[in-house]
Amino acid sequence: MPASARSLTPTQVHDYVRQHCFQPGYAGRVGVELELLTTQTGDPARRPRLDDLLAAVASVDPPEGSGISLEPGGQVELSSLPRPGPAAAIGATETDLDALRAVLGAAGIATAAIGLDFVRPYDRIVGGGRYEAMEAYFAADGAGPAMMCGTASVQVNSDLGDEAMITRRWRLVHALGPMLAASFANSPLTAGGPTGAKSSRQQIWAALDASRVAPVLTGTGPQSLGPVEAWARYAMAAGVMLIRTSPERFQPVGRGLPFAAWMADGHEAGYPTIEDFAYHLSTLFPPVRPKGWLELRMIDAVPDPWWQVAVAVTTALADDPATFEVAEHACGPVAACWSEAAAHGLTHPALASAARTCFAAALDALPRLGVGRELAALTAAYADRYVDRSRTPGDDLLDAWRADPRCSLSAPVAQWTRRTVRGRTSAIRS
Repeated sequence: MPASARSLTPTQVHDYVRQHCFQPGYAGRVGVELELLTTQTGDPARRPRLDDLLAAVASVDPPEGSGISLEPGGQVELSSLPRPGPAAAIGATETDLDALRAVLGAAGIATAAIGLDFVRPYDRIVGGGRYEAMEAYFAADGAGPAMMCGTASVQVNSDLGDEAMITRRWRLVHALGPMLAASFANSPLTAGGPTGAKSSRQQIWAALDASRVAPVLTGTGPQSLGPVEAWARYAMAAGVMLIRTSPERFQPVGRGLPFAAWMADGHEAGYPTIEDFAYHLSTLFPPVRPKGWLELRMIDAVPDPWWQVAVAVTTALADDPATFEVAEHACGPVAACWSEAAAHGLTHPALASAARTCFAAALDALPRLGVGRELAALTAAYADRYVDRSRTPGDDLLDAWRADPRCSLSAPVAQWTRRTVRGRTSAIRS
């Protein structure tokens, strides 16, 4: 909470970033965060009752220890513990996802793994001072309600790397971002029909306050800054979204107050402390966010079993040394293609070429990372079904909509998921 006099210095900010966001360390750990839209079973145009959703979430006992939380529109998020390698991370996440869905299903709540809700208004149902302040801050951005209440993603968390590799890994995961966004695009629809984009979710995020959602590394400007300096500068330039005046109370802040200006000139609520800076970091949402690990946030929610491929491929590209170098060369030329990835997905020739190269390299790397035959076969099936044909899961969703423009979040998605699972089985058996 703020102090009455200026006390926080740029040196303290840099020290905090170095110690808490970029402490070197590599143990090959992987974490997974899955966001899912929620609906009332049998009535996908309605959100669950908040009391029912809260009660269901509170009653889940994930066998593998994942955390469960709710987003403003009732999206449920499952966050795994870090595990040694992709196979262990995926297995633990799948176990806890099954447990979560079983409890939700018994409570009359269905889930949909799609990047953007294309049926319902973007209404916030989860309260709290943080979300109220966030809603007020993003009111200037027409995309704010959609981002908060209608989007869902797959997030992959990776260790930073040892001190000799941390800068290179930081740059690589930024370069991977557009290729990954294009390869797993799954949000081509809104309530009005096709948007014309492959990842409308990514476009919604890009339409928000750039000071807190733009990539830290753009892929076009000078890349000479080290990770600590780059993230510290980014954070101090980002606008202050809210100020905590007590553990449970948040004061909204209008646009135009960069954190550096709050440090220098104060606010009617006071001057920031290092705790305020730490909280400020939690309100920044770039595609790659350093949190003591690297959180990759650019992948649309995709259904079973394809989220497993997103985790496996991302981890292989970042963690296997030989594949790492292939990814650097393949994705360097498209590192700035964020808008192209959202608009065109794998119909963009350069992104498609990078994706085919990266998926082929990842497939070679998976056995070296301890991935079993089933997950490797699933990844090969995804490459065949989508990447090699310049398609993504969103194209399946578009096909369902074209067959029936009245399709909802439930029936077409359920059929689509069943078709996908059968495709997985066939690919494995062959």
